Amino acid sequence: MSQPPPDIRALVEEIELEIGEARLPSAGNGRVEAAVREILIEIGENPDRPGLAGTPERVHRMYAELTAGYHVDPDRLVNGAIFEVDYSEMVLVRDIPFYSLCEHHLLPFFGAASVAYIPKGRVIGLSKIPRIVEMYARRLQVQERLTQQIADFLQERLQPQGVGVVLEATHLCAVMRGVRKPGTIMTTSAVLGIFRTRDKTRAEFLAHLERRPPGPA
Repeated sequence: MSQPPPDIRALVEEIELEIGEARLPSAGNGRVEAAVREILIEIGENPDRPGLAGTPERVHRMYAELTAGYHVDPDRLVNGAIFEVDYSEMVLVRDIPFYSLCEHHLLPFFGAASVAYIPKGRVIGLSKIPRIVEMYARRLQVQERLTQQIADFLQERLQPQGVGVVLEATHLCAVMRGVRKPGTIMTTSAVLGIFRTRDKTRAEFLAHLERRPPGPA
């Protein structure tokens, strides 16, 4: 079987291996691994038993992956994909899945983001909006700040007439611990420009979110 080109090989490796397994140095300075060992000991476990022997290194790789957003270069993310277009109606990308870590307990919260803007002569490539969500989600976060950061990024880069962002998420810190209320959904929004100043525009945005997308024929 012929070997695939390098970019396809990288994709194959991600499928074959745990993401990040071949990229993160196995030891580094060892501080994360040592800290995880101490946690395991503190909760009454034996970090040297077979099931846990590789856990400190796996946890290190996991956190490197889940917080990769700190290292994303916004300019490389956009990569020139802002285009001059004579269009001034609402652009909406909805139901973008995201996963993040609550900075209070380091437990996941996850859900979907819907992002809209009204251009003022410039639009951004479709694939960039989910990437913007991903860049900010892969950090230690609170949902309110995550929502605002996505809106501020688009406002700064596009200078549109307005931006609207809504996030809906389940927080495991409220499901697995504390109040332990499964099914609880947190909704946050950020509205800038005419999404804030015009009730009609904001209502149109919210009406779009209530519509179900068309399914396959």
